[in-house]
Amino acid sequence: MARGKLTAIEVAKKTKPGMYGDGDGLYLQVTGDGKERIGKSWIFRYRLKGHMSASGKPLAREMGLGSLETWSLTEARERARQQRQLLDQGRDPIEARKLLEQAEALEEAKSTPFQDCAKAYIKAHKAGWKNAKHADQWTSTLETWAYPIIGKVAVGAVTTELVLKVLEQPVGDQPDAPTFWEARTETASRVRGRIENVLDWAKARNLRDGDNPARWKGLLDKLLPPKAQVAPVEHHKALPYADLPGFMADLRRRNSLSARALEFTILTAARTSDTIGAVRSEIDREGALWTVPAARLKGRKGTRKRDHVVPLCDRALQILEDVPKRSEYLFAHEEDGQPLSNMAMLELLQGMGYGEDLTVHGFRSTFKDWCSDETEYPNEMSEMAIAHTVPDKVEAAYRRGNMRRKRRQMMLDWAAYCESLPATKTNVVPLRAG
Repeated sequence: MARGKLTAIEVAKKTKPGMYGDGDGLYLQVTGDGKERIGKSWIFRYRLKGHMSASGKPLAREMGLGSLETWSLTEARERARQQRQLLDQGRDPIEARKLLEQAEALEEAKSTPFQDCAKAYIKAHKAGWKNAKHADQWTSTLETWAYPIIGKVAVGAVTTELVLKVLEQPVGDQPDAPTFWEARTETASRVRGRIENVLDWAKARNLRDGDNPARWKGLLDKLLPPKAQVAPVEHHKALPYADLPGFMADLRRRNSLSARALEFTILTAARTSDTIGAVRSEIDREGALWTVPAARLKGRKGTRKRDHVVPLCDRALQILEDVPKRSEYLFAHEEDGQPLSNMAMLELLQGMGYGEDLTVHGFRSTFKDWCSDETEYPNEMSEMAIAHTVPDKVEAAYRRGNMRRKRRQMMLDWAAYCESLPATKTNVVPLRAG
């Protein structure tokens, strides 16, 4: 088709609706009523080789090139020429433009601020978290430590250097103030992990590319000392097992719901959360078993968890028989039937004069120490008793007949020791696995 059929004057004068060809696929499209409301735009028409219509001819396509108000005749001809170049390369101009728009949209999306992505991440995941407090902790720690440094930075532009800037920010105004990683290592480690999760989420949403700069292994572990070296883990304060019989005698003399809950917790070597969340349907009185569902178990992220089955001694069953049945919870308040708070047993310890020396969780360590020092039960068996993860083959072995009997016997021996007369460690007769 001949080109250059239109002139700028003709283009300005066209008012009748229709298509006016300029040549080489370029058309002026006039729309409206032909009088007051008139619209003029540029159209590029072409046929795509290899794509046939029902009539057997190459498929015809139309592509808008913009309005006359934006693009002059000369500019429209240049835009049409660019489309013909794409056709000469075997590319579809419309599909090429879609790809370009997608790439531009992606680049624009990568400019989304980190804090917007973090808020979107929290909103998307909070329904799967155990409680609202977890979402609050995410929000507060990121607002305090991360947002002032990387909050407004495009999520696609967060680098290892910026993550380090978060972790190495000074805590305090003094010139020699320790860094966040040095002074509040546990919190800093959690913030690092949260930044890593947000950046992984952003990559899955095509908001950033490349490796995650907040990942510990292979990146930050080369730049920062391990958490354990900076701030060694402070274990829960535990009662020496030699003192346990005397403690249990004192505890049994106390007539309160929290006292019975604590006694049950010690006899079963359970976690506080497992006890206060326990419901009646989890108890098999005939089989003398308590089954803690996997969904309620605490454990290392990513590990496979199974239901935790706890053999119950006679005293533990008697406690469950004696506590008032106020709701489905085993240890429930009289007023509303709700379970004890996670602070109830700790407050009891404080009332008994152990507030500075013991934690409820520490009795699990007491149990482990007793198993190690005073019995010959295998370590894997005591690990299972406190719901720690053990290899699948080991767990399978201890689920079979004789091994199950030995595991029950271990808990019965523990209960017997808890109820024994106060004695020094040297007077304790070592128990033997049956």
